[in-house]
Formats: sequence, structure tokens, C-alpha cells
Amino acid sequence: MEYRPFGRTGVKVSPLCLGGMMFGWWGENGYDESAKIMQRALDAGVNFIDTADIYSGGESEELIGRFLAENGLRERVFLATKVHGQMGEDPNQGGNSRRWIMRAVEDSLRRLRTDHIDLYQVHRPDPTVDIDETLGALTDLVRAGKVRSIGTSTFPAHQVVEAQWTAERRGRERFAAEQPPYSVVARGIEADLLPVCQRYGLGVLAWSPLAGGWLTGRYRQEAELPQSRRSALLPARYNIELPENRRKLAAVEALARLAEDSGLTLIELSLRFVLQHPAVTSAIIGPRTLEHLESQLTAPDAPLPADVLDRVDEIVPPGLTINPADAGWQPPELTTPSLRRRQG
Repeated sequence: MEYRPFGRTGVKVSPLCLGGMMFGWWGENGYDESAKIMQRALDAGVNFIDTADIYSGGESEELIGRFLAENGLRERVFLATKVHGQMGEDPNQGGNSRRWIMRAVEDSLRRLRTDHIDLYQVHRPDPTVDIDETLGALTDLVRAGKVRSIGTSTFPAHQVVEAQWTAERRGRERFAAEQPPYSVVARGIEADLLPVCQRYGLGVLAWSPLAGGWLTGRYRQEAELPQSRRSALLPARYNIELPENRRKLAAVEALARLAEDSGLTLIELSLRFVLQHPAVTSAIIGPRTLEHLESQLTAPDAPLPADVLDRVDEIVPPGLTINPADAGWQPPELTTPSLRRRQG
């Protein structure tokens, strides 16, 4: 496997990153199945694992930590996790405050059975917290040796820029990476976020490159659409009665036919598309089974020809996210009417 520089950190990582979201009760996976998936990924050359404290309420971190510790594999892996999600009923058990970050990192270190985290990411923006407050806490963790590098996930381009400027002005550790949603049917970040990441030399770790399962080959116009826990929890992204999801299904059908004409699986076409963007370092794959993993490991084998990329652009134009719900985060200015309506 050909390894890539992760931004300007000096670390080289595999183009596929093993995501841990399906480890634990979210993916109905216990230790044995999760360990098989991790071992196969490492055997194939993957050296990058990403998870989050909120995945299965911390169980994902526990399973990953146990596997790495019991098999003596911690130093082989560039290990990433995240902070932000609500981890309890206490209103202060979540978000991007110094108070929570300092507690959450200790919890993650314990669950992961390690003394340091290679990449500690802020999982989502928190409009209630000054970015300098967050950067100050993260800087202290880097200087204490508990975290090697820091990053963001699903931050809009202007907040990435603001964080870089704040770090420079205040002498803080700067974010070294961004983890955005990116797939052939969710291309909105091509317009601004990816160029910003290139401008500041950030590593880019793309999540949901298979669009939450839409690009696995299971979603076809003439087939019965699959039902899952994820589709029930996220109807805005999966309910086929919504016009934006019907448009997405039509695009997926055209992409599936293009893949077949090109001698590829839809999974291979979709992952290669994401990995071919010059700003992208790695794509996160989140297999629930060993079979799922095997279907994705061949993706980095070869780039897509220019004529195939041209056809992709015809099906889904550059910069277009067909369903805005696939963007992963909506700013409160769009979701809270009082923030965009003058009162009285």
C-alpha cells in the first residue's frame, strides 16, 4: 500500500483509514468480530484507525484499545479519536469547552489503553464556545504529551480559517487536519473547504465516502431498498419519499452503470473518486463485517481514468451535494429561526 503524508505532521498514513463507528453496539459487533476486522485491515497495510468517544457510548474506543494492547500493535497504528458528543445527562458532558475536553481526553486515553492519542479531533463546531478556549485546552494537551496532533471534523471553511488565524495570534497549537463528509454524491466541500485545507496544509480525512451505504451497490432503482438502524435514525438521509433522496437514488443508479461499464464495482469507483482529489489524504471505511472490509480494500489499487472522472462530473456536477442532509452539520443560523429573524 502506498502511504501518503498526513498534512504537514511528518506522519505517513494509508489512503484507507479504518473507522471504528461500527465497533460496539451501534454496529452490533462485539470484540471477536471487531478484532478480526482490525487484524485484516492491518495485514492489508492499513495503519490508520479513527474512532470517537461517542461511538457506542465509548465501547468502540474500548474494543480498539483492547485489540491494540493485547496484540502489542499500538505503535503500528496512527490512532485518532474525537471529542464533542454528549456523553451523559449532565449538560457539561459534551461540547468544546476546556472543562469537558480535559475530562474527555482522560476517558478516551483510559478506554484506548494508551498514554497518547496521535490525532485528537473536535467532532463538530460549538457556536457557544470561543475557538480560543478550545485551542487553549488542546494546546495544553499537546504540550503535556497526551495528544500529538489536533484536528477538526465537519467544520465549515470559514471556521477552519478562523481557527488558523486564532492559533497564530494567540500562540496556540494549530489544527493539522480536517475530517469532512465527502463522496461522489456529496461534493459541496469542493467549492471552499478542500481549497482551504490545501492552502493551510491540512491533512484531510474524508468520512462517509460511500455516502452512508448509498454507494455500496445495495441501493438500486429496481431493487427493494435496504432497511437498517441507521436509516431509521436518519430519515432525512434515507427516506426515499423525500425528493432529494429520489434525486440521489437516480444519481447512484447512473454511477452504478458507469462502474459496470468501467469494469469496477461501485465501491471501487466511489472510493477511488474520493482518494483522487489532491486535497484528500485518506478515506474512512467503516465496515460492519469482514466481507464489507474485503470489498473496500482494493480501492487504492489504481486511479480512475480521466474519461470516467468526466462522466462522474456529468452525473453529479462538481461542488454539488444532492441532499443537504449529507453535509453532516447545519449551522444554527439555518436551523434556529430566531437567529435569522429580527424580533418585534
